[in-house]
Amino acid sequence: MTTIAALDARLIRVPLTRPWAADVTSVGVIATHLRRHDGAEGWGFAWTPQIGAEAVLALLRHDIAPAAVGRSAAPGDAWQGLWEHVHEAGGGGVTTIALAGLDLALWDAAARAAGSSASTLIGRRRESVRVYGSGVNLHYSIDELVAQVERWVDRGFGAVKVKVGKADVAEDLDRLRAVRAVLGPDRGLMIDANQRWDLDRATRSLDVLAEVRPGWIEEPLRADDIDGHAELARRLGGGPRIPIAVGENLHTAYRFAEMLRRGAAQIVQPNIVRVGGITPLQRIATVAEDAGAELHPHLLPELSGQIALTLPGGAAEPWVEDVEDAGFAELGALRDPSPVVIRDGRLRETDHVGLGLRFTG
Repeated sequence: MTTIAALDARLIRVPLTRPWAADVTSVGVIATHLRRHDGAEGWGFAWTPQIGAEAVLALLRHDIAPAAVGRSAAPGDAWQGLWEHVHEAGGGGVTTIALAGLDLALWDAAARAAGSSASTLIGRRRESVRVYGSGVNLHYSIDELVAQVERWVDRGFGAVKVKVGKADVAEDLDRLRAVRAVLGPDRGLMIDANQRWDLDRATRSLDVLAEVRPGWIEEPLRADDIDGHAELARRLGGGPRIPIAVGENLHTAYRFAEMLRRGAAQIVQPNIVRVGGITPLQRIATVAEDAGAELHPHLLPELSGQIALTLPGGAAEPWVEDVEDAGFAELGALRDPSPVVIRDGRLRETDHVGLGLRFTG
């Protein structure tokens, strides 16, 4: 059995070209390097926009790395035992974000040892995947928002996602009408409330915003409010039929399964790093497929896009999210050329081994 010989981690702050908020001007990348006893190496990472990067680094160095040494280096083998090991510090959140740093490095090492890309090792089901334009844009003026959407249309995206949650829903509607005018009737328009509403406000707001035909409403309520999302889904079933999307702030397959079992969402959006890596993402994909739900991975297209190529079709082909000017390659954070290319609204892999994600700095 090939085992884990060593794991180390370092923190890199990557400045954002377009700050996501006044206090979110960079993202934290915790870059990991793994060595197996047979000499093979792998590189992975954990990630958090602003809060908790130092805690993730400490957890990797002081708790996960020592516990990982000597365990099986086969992708997926060590994940459950290590999750149970760190569970005392929390079943998800910082713990699963840190576990992603190990899990991604294990998949990278296995693919590099085989001389292949990670998607080839896993098994690609498609050669390209569709991409939608996304941005942290609630603070943009209408003119700035329209200009951003025009850039996405010029890039050939078949859908875009826009933030909602202004104090007056009439302002949200004005902004979305302007966006829909740029998109025309055939491109998709998704909206994201980022947990800003309560149940009654969500109900009222979506009744108004249904005019622009949203493809989904993302995180309308507090992320962990299963009862609220289930009730909102019930209300929407009798009115504007807007699917509910959740998942960027859910951390375990158990919570995704509970959301779907309760009918609280029709679309799930796991963030591969926040759930703990490729291994748990595959479990969540199975949960979604069994429930007949759509799965569209959240953020990080250079990682999510590769894994989306391997996901089951389920209820729909996956969408990959591309936040404007926030890709690792665009930010100058990668040592090597990007492992993916986005062109004409589709993402394809470039020629690389492993995950192809080694960081500078």
